[in-house]
This record gives sequence, C-alpha cells and structure tokens, in this order.
Amino acid sequence: MASRIINHSKKLKHVSALLRRDHAVAVRCFSNSTHPSLVGREDIFKARLNYSSVERISKCGTGNVTMLSGISTTSTKLSSPMAGPKLFKEFISSQMRSVRGFSSSSDLPPHQEIGMPSLSPTMTEGNIARWLKKEGDKVAPGEVLCEVETDKATVEMECMEEGFLAKIVKEEGAKEIQVGEVIAITVEDEDDIQKFKDYTPSSDTGPAAPEAKPAPSLPKEEKVEKPASAPEAKISKPSSAPSEDRIFASPLARKLAEDNNVPLSSIKGTGPEGRIVKADVEDFLASGSKETTAKPSKQVDSKVPALDYVDIPHTQIRKVTASRLAFSKQTIPHYYLTVDTCVDKMMGLRSQLNSFQEASGGKRISVNDLVIKAAALALRKVPQCNSSWTDEYIRQFKNVNINVAVQTENGLYVPVVKDADKKGLSTIGEEVRFLAQKAKENSLKPEDYEGGTFTVSNLGGPFGIKQFCAVINPPQAAILAIGSAEKRVVPGTGPDQYNVASYMSVTLSCDHRVIDGAIGAEWLKAFKGYIETPESMLL
Repeated sequence: MASRIINHSKKLKHVSALLRRDHAVAVRCFSNSTHPSLVGREDIFKARLNYSSVERISKCGTGNVTMLSGISTTSTKLSSPMAGPKLFKEFISSQMRSVRGFSSSSDLPPHQEIGMPSLSPTMTEGNIARWLKKEGDKVAPGEVLCEVETDKATVEMECMEEGFLAKIVKEEGAKEIQVGEVIAITVEDEDDIQKFKDYTPSSDTGPAAPEAKPAPSLPKEEKVEKPASAPEAKISKPSSAPSEDRIFASPLARKLAEDNNVPLSSIKGTGPEGRIVKADVEDFLASGSKETTAKPSKQVDSKVPALDYVDIPHTQIRKVTASRLAFSKQTIPHYYLTVDTCVDKMMGLRSQLNSFQEASGGKRISVNDLVIKAAALALRKVPQCNSSWTDEYIRQFKNVNINVAVQTENGLYVPVVKDADKKGLSTIGEEVRFLAQKAKENSLKPEDYEGGTFTVSNLGGPFGIKQFCAVINPPQAAILAIGSAEKRVVPGTGPDQYNVASYMSVTLSCDHRVIDGAIGAEWLKAFKGYIETPESMLL
C-alpha cells in the first residue's frame, strides 16, 4: 500500500529520498511541558511535502493518542532506501505518537507517577490503609509515604526520591488497587503542586486511545454490513426451525398451540411418524393439562418473607486465606494421623521451669511453646516431613522454621519462628508472643511470615477443642493440629488398679505426594516421645 502511495502520489514523490537521508528517528517524550526539538523533521516535511508532519497526520484521519508519563524512546532504523510498507507505517505512527504526546500534557510540569508496589511474592492488588504524608508535604528517600494492606499484612511504603507530594490519587481506604496502578504524584518544585489539583493519571485515560484509532474505519464497515443484514434477517426465520426440527407439527396445529401458549414439546402427536395435528392440540386443551401446568407457577409466585442479613466486605487477608485453602484442598491429597499423648510429665516440667522464670523475672512458658519445640526436634529427626512438593522434585529443607497459626479480628495469620529447633523454650515463647501481638495489630512484615517449612495450629488450649484436622498450608507438606488435654482413667500396674492421667490428642495432616503413611507415623512417634519424655528436649 505504501509503495503505491509513493509511486502515484505527487505529494509523496520525495519520501524515498527523505527516508534514505534520515536513517533513524529518536524521540524523547516527557510528561511535562519540555518539548524536544523536532525542527529537523518538521523542516524536511515542510520543504519536501509542502506541509508539516502534524498536517499530514490530521489528513490521514488519525485519532488522539495519549502519552504515558515518564520517558520513552522510539527508534526506527532503515537499512535500505525503501524498507517497505511496514517501516513506512511505523515511521508515520512514531510521528503521530510524539506529536499527540506533546499536546496532551503541555501544561504540566515535570512529575513522577508513583504506582502500587508489589510488596509480597503473591500480591496482585492492595489497599491503602493510611497515608502518613499529606498533599504538599516534602518527601525524602526512606520516608514512609503510606501503609499498604497487602494479601498478608500491612506494610509501610517508602519514598524513593526527594520531592513534594503533589497529588494523592487513591485516598485512604481505597481498596483493590492493582499492582502498578497510580496512587500518588510527586514533583520536584513546590510551586508545581497546585497544577496537579485536578490531575488524572494517564493510565486512566489510556484505554481511550485504542478506541479512537478504528473510528475512521467504522463508517466503511457499516456501509458493507447494512445490505448484508437484510438477507440475514430473512434467513433467520426459517433458521429457527432446526431448534424444533425434532418436533413435527402441522401449520394449523402449530398456530393453535401458539395462540393458547402451549409448548409443542408437551403434546404427544398421533399423526404420521408422531406428527402433531390439530386434534392433538385440541385434546390437550380439553384435558385440562394447561390448567394443571399453570398451578405450579402460582405457587412459585407466592411471596416468601425476605431474610434479614448483613453483607461483610472481604478483607485482603480473608481473600488470600480463602484462595490458598481452597487451592490446598483441591490440589493436595490430604491424609490424617491422630495420636494421644500423655502430658503429665510435660506439665510437671513446665511448672518447674515457670518457677525458675518467675524467680528470674522472665515470662512464663506455655504448653504451645513446648509443642513447637517438640515439633521442631521431631522434624530434625524425621526430615522427610520438613519438605515441599514441586513438579520436578521434592525439596527437603535444612532449616526448621515453624509457622504458628494466630487468629485475629482481621483473619488468620501464620507468623514464623525461624530455626525453632536451635532455640530455647524462653526464646520461642518471647518470639511467639511478639509475633502474635504484631498479627493482632496488623503490622506483620513479609519477613515475619515468609519462609516457614511446617505449621502448628492449636485450638485446644484457647478454645477447648478436643481434636480437629487442619488444612495444609502450601507449599508445606504437613500441619499439626493440637487438641485440648483432658483427664482419663487408665489401667494401673496391678489388677484392679486404675490411675488418672492427662492426655492430649494431636492430628498430623500430611501431603501424600511427599509423606508416606509410615513416614508420617514415624514423625508422630518422635513427637510423642518428646512430649511424654520432655527432658529429652533439653539434651
């Protein structure tokens, strides 16, 4: 197409020479009022074609194209005098982009659009929890701009460059902001702040550009389609027959059925090859079938009292918890192993240790701290359970990092105690309390919950749940569910002798792709040994 234009248009007879001389076009486009010089290109157009590139674009009927903020570079290299229609088309489009980009933001000073960052590996969108800076405030690198609620926690977002916060695009409390979407504007000069009072990010107006391009071709398409639409309308009537091609009826029977709002599918035909005739429709109407079929509709129309309810919006943590747990149950083959452990000796050791803690001014040690320590040591003894599944291999971790399930008003969090097998009970207790408090305050950072290899969930101590089965936290291969301790009557050493002991039920949920049944049983045996002989944990 371009070669025909070059050969037959008087206006473009010198374009081949123009392309030979100018081998590359590089345009720097800013979102501010600084206009890179296009004098060389414009002069060539005016001298060779008697009108400028802008006039040429307007004659071609192109639509407005909005430039995104920032700096972009367009470069086209021609290796031959006539590179063909494709390069010619790219050359024209590059001129169009540059001219429209200058005119769209000519009144704006230099600025920077700050987008929603990806603050965790699984984050696709976030919410603005709180702005710590106001419009007009000066910002410096390292200062916190706002708090962003991610899919796991609330994280502080720091400023990367020095300047002034000119515009807050997404107000405090804005939800479901996609990663990369503009949330604020910063400028270098304080005097430029007022110019962004009514500013709208270029990304909001970006989709309008592609819609404007096909505008010139629409009239042509309409002209072609209009005459074709008439035959289609004529053909569409008989084409409705295939939907009823299995129901044969005479025209008179069909009309009688339509007049009485009777579906032909409910009438049994007595004509040749089951064809429905007029008599069949009349018999159907006389039998009262129409009245009986109308009765259920009246019952359906009966008024049902409206339910009283409240719609609670999803939080980010609730969305992520739902998607991850659904993914776990749908893709991980769970199986469950339950064992009862006697905790009398563990409770006795805990009492002794707490007396030492109180004497030294330390915090008390909880049953959960002892459970975490026992689970970590059991993972070190049976490392197959400290693994995760991938499509190519099973990854066995050398670090024993225990996630601890913490329930808060905002949802379920699983902060991690790293290298729990190497830490003492008092250290584990302090870390669990500190992380649980941060979870309740919704101030966990990614390093507080990422990197876990095994999870412990305890509903026994806080809630008195006897036994339950937990859902595996992917990509981990197992999770331990802790039930409550209860007193039971057990046989004594001699005949007719009975003792009372406290037993706690624990259930291990395993990924059968990683942990075979015998391996899971071996881990529970090791865990039970540490609980029932707690002194061994101190070795």
